[in-house]
Amino acid sequence: MTWPAGRSPRRIAVLGCGGSGKTVLANRLGAALGIPVTHLDALYYDDTWTPLPQEEFARRQRSLVARESWIADGNYASTLPIRLAAADTVIFLDLPALTCLRGIATRRWRHRGGQHAETGVYDRITWDFITYICRYRKTMAPRVRALLAEHVTAPTNVIVLRSRKAVDQWHAALPHKPNPPHTEQAPFP
Repeated sequence: MTWPAGRSPRRIAVLGCGGSGKTVLANRLGAALGIPVTHLDALYYDDTWTPLPQEEFARRQRSLVARESWIADGNYASTLPIRLAAADTVIFLDLPALTCLRGIATRRWRHRGGQHAETGVYDRITWDFITYICRYRKTMAPRVRALLAEHVTAPTNVIVLRSRKAVDQWHAALPHKPNPPHTEQAPFP
């Protein structure tokens, strides 16, 4: 699975459950396509896990999507319409809960928790987060699909990947640029 013929994606929204691999895929895409990556967790939380006020978070995303090219990794359903309306490509990682739980366990093991802006990893595991992951496909995924149906219009390309193998195969088929872009840690004043 590759990009449609003649289309070079420049504005990409990567969606999916916590632990699905959004950050890893966004970083890989940024490197492959030479497009800067913005991790929405880095916009939303400060270093003490204090979230931005909702209106400021939305304003920063409107500023992001006004750019010529971007990759945004994160769900945040309340502001998802902002990204969907501007994206030329949406990638939805619709992976099973057990796969996502393994993903957060691997992330915890690798990064030992905390915030790692250089890679886009924001790791804070709570029981609410685990419950969210376990219920994602029943509660959040239908909401994401409804938002996709409501806010995505042609010719936006929507790609749904349902396994780690599918993600890896899809990514392997992409053309790669020699110099990866940086991850944007604090792209907005």
